[in-house]
Amino acid sequence: MSDAARPTPARSAVPQSSPRGAIGLLVGLTLADFVGHMLVSGNYGYFRDELYYIEAGRHLAFGYVDFPPLIALLAKLLGVLGGDALWVIHVVPALASALIVLLTGLMARELGGGRFAQALAALASLVAVTFLATGSLFSMDALDELWWALASYVLILILKRDDARLWLLFGFVAGIGLTTKVTMLFLGLAVVVGLLLTPARGHFRTKWIWMGGAIAFAFLLPYVMWNLANGWPTLEFFANYEGSGGPLEFLLGQIPGMNPLTLPLSIGGLYFYLSPQSAKPYRALGWTFVVLFFIFALLGAKPYFLAPAYPTLFAGGAIVVERIGGRAVELLKWVYVALLLISGVLLVPLAMPMLPPATFVAAYGFMSGAGNASAGQQTQGAFPQYLGDRFGWETMTQTVAEAYEGLPAAQRSQACIFTSNYGEASALNFLGDRYDLPPAISGHNNYYLWGPGSCTGETMITVGFLHGEVEQVYDSVARAATITCRYCMPEENDVPVYVARKPKVPIRELWPQTKHYE
Repeated sequence: MSDAARPTPARSAVPQSSPRGAIGLLVGLTLADFVGHMLVSGNYGYFRDELYYIEAGRHLAFGYVDFPPLIALLAKLLGVLGGDALWVIHVVPALASALIVLLTGLMARELGGGRFAQALAALASLVAVTFLATGSLFSMDALDELWWALASYVLILILKRDDARLWLLFGFVAGIGLTTKVTMLFLGLAVVVGLLLTPARGHFRTKWIWMGGAIAFAFLLPYVMWNLANGWPTLEFFANYEGSGGPLEFLLGQIPGMNPLTLPLSIGGLYFYLSPQSAKPYRALGWTFVVLFFIFALLGAKPYFLAPAYPTLFAGGAIVVERIGGRAVELLKWVYVALLLISGVLLVPLAMPMLPPATFVAAYGFMSGAGNASAGQQTQGAFPQYLGDRFGWETMTQTVAEAYEGLPAAQRSQACIFTSNYGEASALNFLGDRYDLPPAISGHNNYYLWGPGSCTGETMITVGFLHGEVEQVYDSVARAATITCRYCMPEENDVPVYVARKPKVPIRELWPQTKHYE
């Protein structure tokens, strides 16, 4: 590469502090995060999406309506290794969350932070409410956050070392991210804009960044081809996607989602990257965050979509705090660390399945709205949605099993179950084996593509539909039961169960009308 094309070296731009002794602290915080998540990994029950991913693992494909294939592949692997036990599937998000803590500290190290900055940055990721919550859920979100953090770490290395060949590694990490969640595309777009707005644009004159992009696209290609073969269902899903209520709600959702006490670090991180007197060679990182914020805010995305970009801010902000001098300021630094620790302890029960349900409702129930705000959820219950959707599935399955057992033998042999959403269908398929229930089907998201299977529709047990809705397609409709649950989300409480007979239309003809991608 010629001197004219070579990006400005970044090695001397940021004063280097001694990192000695920091690795032990980072490892300790990382282990604390992992152990903390595993200690509560068997509490409450399966989350709605966990059951859906397990079911997707039984229908392996190159894609699904609402997510790429990696999470289903992992679910299949964990099912083989551990029988889908609750604590087994939670090893993956606990490990992802812990590695984010480690990577945040390592980012601060590479940016020139000393022992204090590295530990402070890692601590900020450890106490961030969104990371605490996703680290206790087997979902694509925890993995998506990990790949973003790893890609950001590699980007720091690229800018610091001026080693364009590392774009190959960046492309590989981004590619894995694209098999996890397509929001990695937004990170790629923001990085491109961030580079173009700074002298680091010189990287576009090298072949390595283009090769890295090609590697990332190669990972995405099977998902694109799957969508092409299935009529682009993912595009239809995102067209119907309900995010936040707008830019203001997106902005306000950042504060509870990332822990209000990390806000000074976030502001300090933007100052670190964008200030003319600060880390000029890393300015692309600051612009990357700004671009991501405006993209997600204007699209009305859920507030937690931006969470994976915060570790980079925490790393830069921790360095700003570390460099502030003065004896009185030194005392304030340690007060701030203590407050971060205390806030983490106090907020853990809001994010993770830690307290007995009755204790949570009494002590933290009033904060469920704040938890839902950070997750972009509108429904209010005793628990925030990421905790509340772990309750009620066993009760629902037992209630449907009683309705099924109450059918005459001839009708039981031909009965099937139709649900209003993928959570209900997945729970009945996963938990229904012990009751010998027939397969549950649905028109929601990928269940629509899986189709009605062997269901004839002659006798249908419906879950979550109103009497009038069922009556439109069946001549005989009788209420068999009502599903009730104490701590579940409101939409899963007081749910009617109907037994429908004498269909007006064959199920194969009716099926296209059942589709709803959202």
